[in-house]
Amino acid sequence: MYYLHILTLVALVISLILSREKTLKAAKIALTRFLAIFPAFLTMIILVSVVLFFVPDKLISHYLGSDNIVTGVLCGALFGSITLMPGFIAFPLCGILLKKGVLYMVLSAFSTTLMMVGVLTYPIEKAYFGTRVTILRNSLSFLIALVVALMTGFFFGEIF
Repeated sequence: MYYLHILTLVALVISLILSREKTLKAAKIALTRFLAIFPAFLTMIILVSVVLFFVPDKLISHYLGSDNIVTGVLCGALFGSITLMPGFIAFPLCGILLKKGVLYMVLSAFSTTLMMVGVLTYPIEKAYFGTRVTILRNSLSFLIALVVALMTGFFFGEIF
């Protein structure tokens, strides 16, 4: 992770050398946007932390752990499909769950369905695209998420 910090710092210095005005303007925009999402980010992290504190690790491992990979992947995919949260909350949540022993393929199923499948957004999608296209898109996205989870499990040595 440190190499990313160093690379970012080097890129920032190069940008400052090439155009100090544009770099400072971009940094100001970035800071403004960060401060705009920070309260929501902090609130969600606190809520997720409190919930994970009260939910026993055994319960998490039972449903999302390595005891039954199929159940874990399906639960992760279903939770992701019905949850509505931005990526900047979901990915830190995945990091927390990873530390609690949840498999990469379960996290992959969760995060992929979270971004691609929209059960809660179905009424809005249906209004714009129609019922058939919405169901087809969500179904294909769910299947793609399961394939991604299987490939993740394969590459991380969790299956086969």
